[in-house]
Amino acid sequence: MGSFADRLGTRKSDLTGPSITRREALALTAFGLAAVPRSTLAADPEARLTWGIHVSLAPTWFDPADTQGIITPFMVLYALHDAVVKPMPDNPLAPCLAQSFAASEDGLSYEFVLRENAKFHNGEPVTAEDVKFSFERYRGASHELIKDRVAAVEALDSRRVRFRLKAPWTDFLTFYATASGAGWVVPKKYAEQVGDEGFKKAPVGAGPYKFVSFTPGVELVFEAFDQYWRKTPSVKRLIFKVIPDETTRLAALQRGEIDIVYSIRGELAEELRRTPGLTLKPVVPQGPWWIYFPEQWDPKSPWHDPRVRRAASLAIDRKGIDAAITLGYSKTTGSIIPYTFEYFWQPPEPVYDPARAKQLLAEAGYANGFDADEHYVDSSYSNFGEAVLDNLLAVGIRAKLRPLERAAFFEGIQTRSSRKGLSRRPAPPSATPRPASPRLSSRAAPMPMAAIPKSTRSFSSKPRSSTTRSAPRSCTRCSSWSPNG
Repeated sequence: MGSFADRLGTRKSDLTGPSITRREALALTAFGLAAVPRSTLAADPEARLTWGIHVSLAPTWFDPADTQGIITPFMVLYALHDAVVKPMPDNPLAPCLAQSFAASEDGLSYEFVLRENAKFHNGEPVTAEDVKFSFERYRGASHELIKDRVAAVEALDSRRVRFRLKAPWTDFLTFYATASGAGWVVPKKYAEQVGDEGFKKAPVGAGPYKFVSFTPGVELVFEAFDQYWRKTPSVKRLIFKVIPDETTRLAALQRGEIDIVYSIRGELAEELRRTPGLTLKPVVPQGPWWIYFPEQWDPKSPWHDPRVRRAASLAIDRKGIDAAITLGYSKTTGSIIPYTFEYFWQPPEPVYDPARAKQLLAEAGYANGFDADEHYVDSSYSNFGEAVLDNLLAVGIRAKLRPLERAAFFEGIQTRSSRKGLSRRPAPPSATPRPASPRLSSRAAPMPMAAIPKSTRSFSSKPRSSTTRSAPRSCTRCSSWSPNG
């Protein structure tokens, strides 16, 4: 298990000069890859950037209160909203709407002092009441864990807010600022006026960009907020163009319809490298990938036997997957924990040994393998799912890939998780259960966002005939596999 490297494609700058284009510069700074000369983006007052997004955008991502436990919504949050404290390139706990914060000596309270010049897009100042309201309104990932430890939130005056804890909790800032959306602030008066659904249709935040319009399945449009406390963005109009299919995304970049694409892999990444005028940059987000087996708790399932689960791990060619799809940029860590986390323990490197995998299956009573039924995957990363299933098939574990759009995928995970206690199992609420049988489930690709096809040179982002893009069906016998990015 480990972090994967995705590919960021951008248009090359004019090679006759030393600087990069405003668009390439924005792309690189957005992902922490390069510093941008101030003059690079200031030259064009009507600067516009169109980004080819690799997933379908969900309105729930427009509201910090509904932030899921994945990284995807944050590409919207960082544009549209701002947080009291949030991760920035030079500081994982950077004061943002807060100009400063401090913890009491006994660890029972945290006090934040807000910036005087922080404003929402409707012109209202960001106040302590807004911070308090946003925290109390939060219902997303880890909301119970956080709120169970907070005794009270006090607006001391318009700019000072204090969180009082029930007991010392050293991880308060980690959860408030990085592992949830609880610290992202919305205007209390406006949110109460329009309601939750109204807010999703016309969100108002305190971030560098204001909401302009959203066309489901097509695009999300922002414009620069000239009163943003940090500085007015140099790019005046930002467009997220929805292009989930990898091949279509690259073609749009090549035709000049978009300026940046994210997540170009395998043969398409090689093609991008060969295309004049385009450049390819590796990006390694801290999103580990792993396979999860929900049926391991069922004594009748093959996955209940640890030898079978070990066989699946041994069957996955992580290095081959990395070479074929992420061009060798992925990092194999062998853990579901990002290697950049504090106190990360580095396990032994995972082993690829299909012969031993077959031996373990035989010892477990599956010398001829078994049918693992359906394997659900975020459709943006179907090629990884295909590759892993090819690896498993090579040792006798037979499964069929079922791609889902990301929003539906995670909604299914949350619904089934809360109902069954099995995390990372996508199942639409309306799905009709089917008889139980062996099933494979995964919460993302295995170790380096991994997958290896039958032929490492024949991989593309287009779904192969073995995959079926259809309406979501029951996941009673399924596997799930999804990215953090």
